[in-house]
Amino acid sequence: QVQLVESGGGLVQPGGSLTLSCTASGTFFRITIMGWYRQAPGKERELVATMTNGGSTNYADSVKGRFTISRDNAKSTVSRQMNRLNPDDPAVSYCTAVVTTVHHTDMPIWGQGTLITVSS
Repeated sequence: QVQLVESGGGLVQPGGSLTLSCTASGTFFRITIMGWYRQAPGKERELVATMTNGGSTNYADSVKGRFTISRDNAKSTVSRQMNRLNPDDPAVSYCTAVVTTVHHTDMPIWGQGTLITVSS
């Protein structure tokens, strides 16, 4: 079984910064894609940013220039640095990964979610 565990969510003031981390654990061959989605109240879950194991990134237009993700492949960890947070950013953030299993199949997995609240 493969699990993703997020940490770092919480309360932040408008314009402030926050960093989320996500760590994968369990048995797998490799992680090909790792990143973040988020879901605000009344909205569908949407892409925030992802990164391949080769370093290629994909950012949502709404967070370009403000959010940065990075990966530590040795630790199976992805981080998300968020700057200049605004009231449109509050959401439950979900870590996600595409894992190549020991059976050589690709499987998407999700974390349980962590809440970000932007308030003064």
